[in-house]
Amino acid sequence: MPNRRRTTAALTAVVAVAGATVLAGAPAARAVVVDVNYACETKIGPKSAVSPVDVKAVKSGGGYTITMSFEKGVSDSPVELPKGVMTPRAELVLGGDASGTVKVTGTPNTAAVPPDTPIRIGTLTGTFTPKKNGRVTFTAGTLTVHALGMDAAVCTPKNNPKPSLELQVTGVSGGAGSEGDTPPPATDGDQLPKTGPLDSALALGTLGGTVLLTGAAGVLWLTRRTAR
Repeated sequence: MPNRRRTTAALTAVVAVAGATVLAGAPAARAVVVDVNYACETKIGPKSAVSPVDVKAVKSGGGYTITMSFEKGVSDSPVELPKGVMTPRAELVLGGDASGTVKVTGTPNTAAVPPDTPIRIGTLTGTFTPKKNGRVTFTAGTLTVHALGMDAAVCTPKNNPKPSLELQVTGVSGGAGSEGDTPPPATDGDQLPKTGPLDSALALGTLGGTVLLTGAAGVLWLTRRTAR
């Protein structure tokens, strides 16, 4: 009997360790480089190009720093772009347990871009602050190349790309401000919140009734004292 108990305890410990290992090894994020076919409207006519897009997330405080990288340029310029005149920006479309977009922005070009040369987009950075726990996907959206004081190219994915990143969000508290929650009305000290004229009238009526009852109580007290 003691041997059987020791064997059962050993098996239980092995199963517990194996389960903990599986949970610890569960990926918090899964990133895939996705080929995005961009259709671009430019000042010199329509352009198109396919660029592999890589999206990553790094935990930062109560949110995540999102980076979006392009391995190839998606458009070119008929004239030379001097240093510092071109800045890209893009949107990542959220899916899964979140909705909306995350805006990411790049830095100005550090070197001049020769004419008729694909513009290197580089890495764009933004911030994602989740409102609730769950699985969130990030998919490439509109890309805009701002150059020489104007939006020189606006590029839209036309191949319905798959998500580049799937992020498992955990540790978000469900307090006020979370998705689906409505914060309570603001109050001024201990004063009850007022939401309209009817509430004001009721408050004044209650105050008047209180004063009237207080006065009546005073009169009765004085009457009784005088009678004595």
